[in-house]
Amino acid sequence: MAIDVAAPTLSSTTAKSGLKRDQIARPILNQLLRHDLVTSDFDELKFNAAASRQLQLGDGDTQYDSSDIDSRLIASPYNGSPHLLDLNSLDTQSRLLSLALAYFTPIRDDYATAEYLESFNWAEVFDLLKLFSEAEGHTWTKQTFYVVSFRSILKPGVDNDHLHDLDAYSHQEATTSGGLLKYWFGTKNEKRQNLATCIWRNRNDARLGGRGPWHAKARAAGRELYEDIVFSTMKLVIEDGVTSWSMSDWTSEDES
Repeated sequence: MAIDVAAPTLSSTTAKSGLKRDQIARPILNQLLRHDLVTSDFDELKFNAAASRQLQLGDGDTQYDSSDIDSRLIASPYNGSPHLLDLNSLDTQSRLLSLALAYFTPIRDDYATAEYLESFNWAEVFDLLKLFSEAEGHTWTKQTFYVVSFRSILKPGVDNDHLHDLDAYSHQEATTSGGLLKYWFGTKNEKRQNLATCIWRNRNDARLGGRGPWHAKARAAGRELYEDIVFSTMKLVIEDGVTSWSMSDWTSEDES
């Protein structure tokens, strides 16, 4: 798989986010609404980009107390303290991308089997990334990120509580290791098919994030839980000025 995409022409308002260009300023990118003031509903976080509600501090209509503000981002369908991404731990470009990814959401119902790049609102994400960079006066320079996708078919009658624990605790491990900018997973369809994806700062962060005991338990439980699972790795390259981006299969040459 390889695709190169020109960045979309910036509009006064992005397609789904509702953020207006003149609304995006430094405060909105450095102060987040506290996570527990945002929904914990899985479907809202997965399919309606509810994490983006943390960034609505620049609307000018609502006043927040300092106790309502945080620097930790909801970066997965899990909205709990052990799962939050601390923006203060990130370099500028990784932080800006993670904020844009708060709006990441599928745009078709058959994401479990459809082409990966056609399944999500990538154009909106990079539109926002460019806007956020401009708002901070930051000149984006070319950077490569590491992307993983997991396509799976669950066995019938699996223990969903056990599956949830393996996934949730594995995500906590990955978050603690640093560098996991976004984790998203869908809901299994009628054929028990699903898709999950991770966007990492780099390949080394992904290695570190997968070394914990819960990841080992999850790997060991694979045959027990899944009829099939396909693991794919990709590199995401965002060019200077967010003028274009590309995604292609990760190869051995990318390891150097």
